Amino acid sequence: MKQYKWITALVFCVSVGLPAQQITIRVGTLLDGKGATLHNTTLVIEGSKIIKIDPSIRKTTYDFSSLTVMPGWIDTHAHIANHFDRKTHRISVAPDETPQEAILAEEENAYLTMMGGFTTVQSPGSPLDKYIRDFEGDPIPVPRILTSMGAIHDGTPEEIRAKVRQFVADGADFIKLFDTKSIREGGAPTMNQDQVDAACGEAKKLGKRVIVHAQGPEGAKMAVLAGCTSIEHGNRLTDEVLDLMVQHGTYYDPNWGILLHNYIENKEHYLGVGNYNEEGFMYLQKGIPVGIDTFHRAMAKHVKIIFGTDAMPGTHGRNAEEMIFRVRDGGQPAMDAIVGATSLAAESINLQNQIGSIAPGMEADIIATDGNPATDITNVRRVVFVMKAGRVYKNIHLAPGETSIVLGPNAR
Repeated sequence: MKQYKWITALVFCVSVGLPAQQITIRVGTLLDGKGATLHNTTLVIEGSKIIKIDPSIRKTTYDFSSLTVMPGWIDTHAHIANHFDRKTHRISVAPDETPQEAILAEEENAYLTMMGGFTTVQSPGSPLDKYIRDFEGDPIPVPRILTSMGAIHDGTPEEIRAKVRQFVADGADFIKLFDTKSIREGGAPTMNQDQVDAACGEAKKLGKRVIVHAQGPEGAKMAVLAGCTSIEHGNRLTDEVLDLMVQHGTYYDPNWGILLHNYIENKEHYLGVGNYNEEGFMYLQKGIPVGIDTFHRAMAKHVKIIFGTDAMPGTHGRNAEEMIFRVRDGGQPAMDAIVGATSLAAESINLQNQIGSIAPGMEADIIATDGNPATDITNVRRVVFVMKAGRVYKNIHLAPGETSIVLGPNAR
């Protein structure tokens, strides 16, 4: 694919993303996002909402009798601002990059993610996120975006409370907290219980959720006891911590799949930047089987496992591959993986009454795949239709064996 082919597709998608009046979609197989499957029915969309599901309606705007329809997917952890520098093709830390160049790169990543079937993304997070968030749907073809606009790494309890207040004042939708080091540095804890309590307590007072980067059990346990919303990564959680997560209703967003494999596959684009060193890549390689073991134990204990990729350059537009890793290598039932990326993910971001399932009154965030992912999870690669809030942004037909994953210059 030529380097700037995505721009042509972007123009096309803007042109077809016109406001919907009333649209009907005839569905052969419908996955409702909560684990149920319906057959041979029709969705009625008016404006941005689903208003009816009626099998008796035959005259339709779109006949998807041969396709599988489901809610738009939700990635609860994707760094859509991060990209490879166009000159060096390495992870971008370029101080000479203009804000305009950075926002264009983020727009491309968001577009690729949307075309991959993700109509909502939680980005933890860059201050640039808010510009795309505040303009989405007008009709920029990008997912609905929630952003933390940055992260909290350190400080006294009072300093951390002040940082939470500042992020909220700046427009953050949620708070991102680091209470351990990166997996590339071993994941040891970097905060104490008072600091974590301060972050999650202050956020709760302000009506905001807190997602916590916690690689190991020490950091995760502090976050669970503090009442934080979700544990991100959690690569080597103990049974004790997993049990606590069940008791407290804490969500779990493991990222051992596409994230770690992407780092290894794109090592040349990362190595030598910051803590992307040989020791760090050793930790990444070792983290895959450890993460799978933790994932197995979390499933057995019925921890609330949500879908997130920690998407970095090389994965934007390929986010759905995480579902394949979870099913193929992690042993998760395919329907559970889909629910984790739809209704359960929506619940984790407090949008369960708006998105994540197909029912009357819900937002018309609807995608279709050529093939049923519930019976063959690799069909998540075959997204042929994307609607967000009643606007159609993608409607294509694939040749046999062709996939719809769109790769741009930042998705090497």
